[in-house]
Amino acid sequence: MAQEIRAKIGFVTPISILTPHFGSFRPLIPADVELEFEGLNLMRATIYDLKGTGEVVLERTAKAVKDRGWNGAIVSGAPVELLNPGLLDNLRKAVNIPITTALDSCVAALRSYSASRVLLLTPFDEPMNKLIREYLAGRGVEAVSPSENFQHYTHAQKLSPKEVYNYTKRSFEAVGNVQALYFQGAVLDPLKIIERIESDLGLPAVASNPAMLWFILSKLGLSYSIEGYGKLLREWKRLP
Repeated sequence: MAQEIRAKIGFVTPISILTPHFGSFRPLIPADVELEFEGLNLMRATIYDLKGTGEVVLERTAKAVKDRGWNGAIVSGAPVELLNPGLLDNLRKAVNIPITTALDSCVAALRSYSASRVLLLTPFDEPMNKLIREYLAGRGVEAVSPSENFQHYTHAQKLSPKEVYNYTKRSFEAVGNVQALYFQGAVLDPLKIIERIESDLGLPAVASNPAMLWFILSKLGLSYSIEGYGKLLREWKRLP
């Protein structure tokens, strides 16, 4: 008998759906959830190409919602939201289904752990990290960034899971007193080692793709216990 589908979710990304990190995300998706990827291919050279693309993201997302019968939608990529202020509010006005972004979901996840000071780990350069820290500060979360950062987001794609683990551990040991780890930007991919990170460092680790999945399914009244990808999905924290 075919699996009954409980929710059809749209996943809109400003980049291509062919980038490798989506491969590690697909195994998290529950069997009764259909996730449709929509790549907008708006970025040519750097993340700053996304500045001024808010209207395109809005129009194409709203059209996909109308045409495809999604029950909920995710618009990924912190840079596209930060470089187009008001994007989430405009998306919520344009569609009549639950919709979220990476930043929106991750702040909710951090609040579910009452985390007010976090280690921010991204594949981005310092100017973009500064924008993320400012966004978080406006929502009551202090974020600290490692002294090691990436000059271009594609550099993080070259790291193996072991290298991501070592980078995380070095960064944590350097900053000290934080209440959670926050991975924003899925090309710095912690999913294969997120359980080990949480176990070894003794802290919850919030990563953007799992957080967006948790948030949108919770908004639809669904809950799961997904093993192997961290406490947030295993324990399925309640939305704050």
